[in-house]
Amino acid sequence: MDFQQFNLHPQIQAGVEALGYLNPTPIQQQAIPPVLEGRDVMGLAQTGTGKTAAFGLPLLSHLVPGPRGKLRALVLAPTRELAEQINDALNAMGRFTRLRSITVYGGVNINPQIKKLKEGVEIVVACPGRLLDHISQGTVDLTGVEALVLDEADQMFDMGFLPDVRRILRVLPAKRQTLMFSATMPDDIRRLAQEILHQPVTVQVSRTAPAATVSHALYPVSQHLKTPLLFELLRHSDTESVLVFTKTKHRAKRVGEQLEKSGYRAASLQGNLSQNRRQAALDGFRDGTFQILVATDIAARGIDVSQVSHVINYDIPDTPEAYTHRIGRTGRAARTGDAFTMVTSEDEVMVRSIERVLGSKIERRRMEGFDYTMPPPKKDEEFARPPREPQRRREKPAQKGAAGTQGGAAGGKGGAAGGKGHSARPSGSPPRGQEPRGASGVPGARPAAQPAGAGERSGSHPANQPLAGKHAVGAGTRNAPRPTNHPARRGGGR
Repeated sequence: MDFQQFNLHPQIQAGVEALGYLNPTPIQQQAIPPVLEGRDVMGLAQTGTGKTAAFGLPLLSHLVPGPRGKLRALVLAPTRELAEQINDALNAMGRFTRLRSITVYGGVNINPQIKKLKEGVEIVVACPGRLLDHISQGTVDLTGVEALVLDEADQMFDMGFLPDVRRILRVLPAKRQTLMFSATMPDDIRRLAQEILHQPVTVQVSRTAPAATVSHALYPVSQHLKTPLLFELLRHSDTESVLVFTKTKHRAKRVGEQLEKSGYRAASLQGNLSQNRRQAALDGFRDGTFQILVATDIAARGIDVSQVSHVINYDIPDTPEAYTHRIGRTGRAARTGDAFTMVTSEDEVMVRSIERVLGSKIERRRMEGFDYTMPPPKKDEEFARPPREPQRRREKPAQKGAAGTQGGAAGGKGGAAGGKGHSARPSGSPPRGQEPRGASGVPGARPAAQPAGAGERSGSHPANQPLAGKHAVGAGTRNAPRPTNHPARRGGGR
């Protein structure tokens, strides 16, 4: 079948033809007709199957004949990258209409968003957190929303957005069309679907199995050899553009830096980057400026680059679903792709789980000519944070003078009685670190009933140690510690 059989609005059909769309994907074949009918839809489909057009084309067709300048459709997405991707697709599909669509997400100045909302738009593609900011400030009007789309619902749950989504749902009109799309169906998403969807049509395409055009391979390797093996894989593979997945932001940054230093056109995509730098990394990967993009799972959600030839899992993902999402970025649009995963002995349980999803064993490979016997460094700090410089305690030289002067030994300001600064320890004191434990169980801690005196902020006087003399008599008695049951008056003395 072709798109003309859907009877889309002529302006939307013109956009389809301008984009070169010929035949709808399975998810589009199943989802577009019920969405056009105004039905609620629960769509189960992995990334790269054409979900955005599956809800975007019928949604735009519905909006074209209506009024302008009023917010009528809301799309919720878990990440900024996915929000931008959806917005770009909607603008491309609706290029021959006067419909206006904007993105709303955090990490950027809110004022331009407020300005565009005041000017009037028909579609908002938003991340939940920033949309709640607009709701609380009264800068967005959701009373006219006719259609709500929840895209990548399982990822929104994984990222902790479900409470935010529920808060947004409470301010939306009860009478609306609701479309939910998810790659997986955990119990929380199933419950949410039952709550917000009214007699939905369920469409399902390849619920968890990755695209058939992707070939899979495991490379068993020790943890300390992952980076050298990554370079070998890149040297011996016919790569076009490569996505490398790591488990942490810190590791993504370090691997990206190492690739750059080795002469690769590489960038990293992780949560610590500013929005401008994240967008620059994504745009550079899309247009070929960067051949390799190193990313974490959350940062990479929503990446839509059709020419990705290889996905390399530097670290195995935490769930089979995450594996599906990762490798869903290669082998898209009927192209072939490769998914390489480096695994250690600790990853066997997850490997078996992934193989159950795939329905077959994954081939184990060894890189010919690679030295798997290289010992780990004495201290593997490849991805460790640099150690802190040791902080040396500065000792202030004691000043000569009568008892009670600064640094005096008889309990004057900064003296042995615990005054401000560091002083010589009283005669007979135990070595540092071996002071008797106070009520808190911490060496040198004050018993609970003893309040601190005005001059005891540095706490050099160990708890329970008798004072020198009757009350550490001397000119510095104003700052001397008080006995346990004698609350100190601020400033002491008279």
